[in-house]
Amino acid sequence: MARPIIMPKFGQMTEESVIVEWLKKEGDQVAKGDILFTVETDKSVMEVESFTEGTLIKIAVPPGVSVPVQSTVGFLGQLGEPIPAVTAPVPAAPRAVEAAPAPKASEPPPGLGLRQPSAAFGTAPTIEKAPEDWRTPKREAPAAAVPQAPSRFRISPRAAMLAKNAVIDATRIQGTGPEGRVVEKDVKDYLRQHDYDKLRISPAAKELTAREKLDVLTIQPTDGRITVPDVQRALAERPKPMTDMGKAIAQRLSLKFRDTPHFYVTVAVDMTELIAYRGQLKAAGASYTVADFIAEAVVLTLQEFPDVNSSTDGKTAHRNSQVNLGIAISLEPGLVVPVIRAAEQLSWRELCRQSKALVEKARAGTVTPDELSGATFTISDLGMADVDSYAPIINPGKSATLGVASTQPQPVVRGGAIVVRQMMKLTLSCNRRIVDGALGAKFVNAIKQKLEDIELWKQLAD
Repeated sequence: MARPIIMPKFGQMTEESVIVEWLKKEGDQVAKGDILFTVETDKSVMEVESFTEGTLIKIAVPPGVSVPVQSTVGFLGQLGEPIPAVTAPVPAAPRAVEAAPAPKASEPPPGLGLRQPSAAFGTAPTIEKAPEDWRTPKREAPAAAVPQAPSRFRISPRAAMLAKNAVIDATRIQGTGPEGRVVEKDVKDYLRQHDYDKLRISPAAKELTAREKLDVLTIQPTDGRITVPDVQRALAERPKPMTDMGKAIAQRLSLKFRDTPHFYVTVAVDMTELIAYRGQLKAAGASYTVADFIAEAVVLTLQEFPDVNSSTDGKTAHRNSQVNLGIAISLEPGLVVPVIRAAEQLSWRELCRQSKALVEKARAGTVTPDELSGATFTISDLGMADVDSYAPIINPGKSATLGVASTQPQPVVRGGAIVVRQMMKLTLSCNRRIVDGALGAKFVNAIKQKLEDIELWKQLAD
């Protein structure tokens, strides 16, 4: 008997996923533990393995199609055995709005005076008295007729060939033939209205435009003539569909900012001595990044200010007993936040080791949903992006998020003299429901003090 292959649920909030690639094809033998396909969730790309053995006798969902979790995406079994029918997922089409049929003169309109039978008990409907004027609706001025667009695009063969040779999008043309059909005269009129005979385009540019299915009339020429670079610019500007991850991130960010009252506290940290000490450690064979110092300083400070390691549902607030530190990482599909759990229980070296491992897994696309959830505080570091300051958005229900800007040489006053120091700005985005201005200022200044305390780092490095 054919056994269904089910789209797994990768996380509590995951409702649907997209198959990126089938690693097995129909007719292939599958052993227990073999990878069947890869899936893009709203956070990462995951591998799905087989829990049984057999032959892949049917792929029901091709790559690139989004399906709900627990859906059947294929079948394992023996060649030749019957395969249950599976409705292929299709993009949802907009519903057509249909006018309700007019009620007959001998019966009241639907929902008026008629009590529907109970499906549970099978009772017969009972007629209630309807309003006396239901048979004589009020007279209203007839609504202006709205022309209905053709149900589908129609074009004659001669018109289609003319549009193809002209490299234009025929669907932009209003047809005058039967049922809105576009005929050859419509295409000629359209070309004349858009001064097509005056258009200058190089043969290579026209060939590229046709191959990429662009409309030559939408391309802006350079110096009056369309060339290949003009077509390439139009291709670069062509809208591209967002990935599932991108759509999920956009939705969550909108929710975060709308529902959380944000305010921001920024301090400038003198990183000069810390960068010099980092160089000494590197020369001694111990390689640390600036992010490693910041992560440890944040973990230590969260233990001093447990209210900043709190969460809220809008009605109550509770302190989290563990520091689950989220490290935001920007990938090409979007932002992910791997989580170092119980970071307060780790030594500095262990914290650095776990952070590096999670970052590598995230970039390789092998991080699991469990490793991407549960952060109680998040660091979002744009230090490599050459920015002066950065204020991130807070995760829903959390108290704060720390934004890290670039370390840059700047003139500052020290001992009454102007000197050049390596300065870095930290911005704490605070949730006003939990953190007020005074607490936010104390917290971010405590991080600053730790980063500027070289003796602290010497003790931690021992």
